[in-house]
Amino acid sequence: MLTKLLAALLLLSVFQACSRKIDDGEDEDRTVNQTWVLTSKMQDRDATKILNHLLKEYDKKLRPDIGMKPTVIDVDIYVNSIGPVSSINMEYTIDIFFAQTWIDSRLRFNSTMKIITLNSNMVGFIWIPDTIFRNSKKADAHWITTPNQLLRIWNDGKILYTLRLTIIAECQLQLQNFPMDEHSCPLIFSSYGYPKEEMVYKWRKNSVKTGNEKSWRLYQFDFLGLRNTTKIIETTAGEYVVMTLYFDLSRRMGYFTIQTYIPCILTVVLSWVSFWIKKDATPARTALGITTVLTMTTLSSIARKSLPKVSYVTAMDLFVTVCFLFVFAALMEYAALNYYTCCKKPTCTRKKKANYSVLNLGPASSVITINNSMYWQDFEEACVYECLDGKDCQSFFCCYKECKSGSWRKGRIHVDILKLDTYSRVFFPTTFLLFNLVYWVGYLYL
Repeated sequence: MLTKLLAALLLLSVFQACSRKIDDGEDEDRTVNQTWVLTSKMQDRDATKILNHLLKEYDKKLRPDIGMKPTVIDVDIYVNSIGPVSSINMEYTIDIFFAQTWIDSRLRFNSTMKIITLNSNMVGFIWIPDTIFRNSKKADAHWITTPNQLLRIWNDGKILYTLRLTIIAECQLQLQNFPMDEHSCPLIFSSYGYPKEEMVYKWRKNSVKTGNEKSWRLYQFDFLGLRNTTKIIETTAGEYVVMTLYFDLSRRMGYFTIQTYIPCILTVVLSWVSFWIKKDATPARTALGITTVLTMTTLSSIARKSLPKVSYVTAMDLFVTVCFLFVFAALMEYAALNYYTCCKKPTCTRKKKANYSVLNLGPASSVITINNSMYWQDFEEACVYECLDGKDCQSFFCCYKECKSGSWRKGRIHVDILKLDTYSRVFFPTTFLLFNLVYWVGYLYL
C-alpha cells in the first residue's frame, strides 16, 4: 500500500515538472515573437523616417554632385537571351537585365540599417540616369506582374538601379560571304543629354554575363562570344561617352546546304545526262535541258527570299549563277550539236566526165532513183568540196569528215562536231569540280 502511494506521488511530481517546462517554453516563444514584432516595427519606422528625411529637401531634377564633378555610372549587363536574328530586316532581339550603379551623396543616412531595398514605387522620387540605346528600333520594359525594377540605397549614398528590357536592336549585316558569314551585332547606349563633362559611363569588372545559351533563339547562328568597348563621340551638343557591347555570331550552313546548295548541284549533274542521250532524240534532250533551266531559275528565286535586297553579289548568288550557267550551257551544247549536224553540205561542181544529161540533176541534196535504188556515190564523186585540195575551212567546227584533210585558218582549233558530246562528258564535270574546289576553299578557309 505504501509502495503504491509513493509511486503516485512520484508520477504527480513528474507531471508538475513537465507542465512547468511547457509553460516556460510558451512564455519564451511569446517573448521572442513579441521581440521580433517590436524589432520589425522599429525597422519599418526607422526606414520610413529615413526615406522621409532623405526626400524632404531632395530635388530629383538635379544630378548628383552637379557643378562639382561628373557623375560616374557603373554598368552591369546580364544577357538573358539573344535571338532571333533577322537577316532581311537586319535586326536582332535581346533580353537583358540592365544594372546601373552611382553615388548620390544627398541620400546618405546614419542608421543600423546599411541597405534599404525598395521596389519601383520609389524610382520616380529620385534622380536616375537618362540612358538611351542608340541602335534600338523598339524597346519594352517588363511590367508583369509588377514593373521589373529594383532600387537599393546604401547608407553611404550608393544606389543600384536595375530593370529588365527586351530590345530589338539594329545590326548592319555584311552579306558578301552569305551564308558563310560572321557578324558582330552591337548594343550601343549612352546618356541622352549629359556630355562627358557631367556624366561618365564605366564598365565594371566582369560586368557582362550571359545566361544559359540553350534557351537562346539563335536558329541560324552560333554564339562565338562577346566584347565591350568604350569610346567618345563628338556631336553638335558636345562629347558623349558611348558604351558598346558586341555579340559575335557565326551563321550555320545546314539550312542553306539542304535547301539551296545540294539541289543546285544535283540539277547541274542532271543536265549532264543529255550528253549520254543520242543526238537524234531531240524531244528528250530538249525537254531535259529546259526543265533543268527552269529548276535553276526557281532555286535562284527561293535563295533570294532569305536575303534583303542588297546591291552586291553574295557567295550564294555567285554559286547559283554559275550553276545556272552550267545548266544553260548544257542546253546550248545540244543546240550547237543539232545545228551543225544538220547543216547543208558545201557547194560542189560537176566533173566533165560524168554525163548525167539525161537526168535532170538538181542541187546536191537531190536523190536519183533508179530501179527503186538510191545512188549517191557516183553523184558525190562528181562534186568537189571547197574545203578539200588544201583550201581553208571557213568554219570553226568541222561538219564533214572530209574537212579533216583540209588546212585550217591560223588560230583555229580543230573540233569535231560529231564528238561534241564526248568532249562535254569530260569538260563539264571537270570544270564544275574545279569551280567547287575554288569556291569552297576560297570562302571557308581564305
